[in-house]
Amino acid sequence: MKVFTGKVISIKMAKTATVEVVRNVAHPIYGKRIKRTKKYHTHDELGAKVGNTVKFVACRPVSKLKKWKVIEIVGAKKGKK
Repeated sequence: MKVFTGKVISIKMAKTATVEVVRNVAHPIYGKRIKRTKKYHTHDELGAKVGNTVKFVACRPVSKLKKWKVIEIVGAKKGKK
């Protein structure tokens, strides 16, 4: 089971966090590194906030779009002091 790590970008739905995963891939011809992003709807029982970094894994389908579950909140958002 692969564990993904991403940043929470939205918590507007009940018990759902939208997580954005960023990865760098090499261009097939030129070799330049390109940033690729993908969004996942994850089931969130832990109460992550926008800006938190979370780890999530695949699970049984909870709804039409939610097939992922948050397992750990890794980092909290850095606030201004």
